[in-house]
Amino acid sequence: LRIPVAYLKTFQGPPHGIQVERDKLNKYGRPLLGCTIKPKLGLSAKNYGRAVYECLRGGLDFTKDDENINSQPFQRWRDRFLFVADAIHKAQAETGEIKGHYLNVTAPTCEEMLK
Repeated sequence: LRIPVAYLKTFQGPPHGIQVERDKLNKYGRPLLGCTIKPKLGLSAKNYGRAVYECLRGGLDFTKDDENINSQPFQRWRDRFLFVADAIHKAQAETGEIKGHYLNVTAPTCEEMLK
């Protein structure tokens, strides 16, 4: 992969790094463990939340949406958000650990993403 030097100079790096993630999850001295929820398409929001819960309850520190899952007719973004939030809270209560999930917030317009 060749990237023009002029373009590389415009990239200042990510806004924060691994230390911020460790601080948010209160996890130090070991690798952070996470996964992407699969299947990425076809699960209802409720079943998606259940998959998140099972992963977090099973010992993962975080889960994440697949990069191309957004708001689908069978799984609206807000519904997924609510079931994932419930899953995180339940897993945290049962394990006593801070857990996380990275939600994909891409949408056709900036206004929709902000909404």
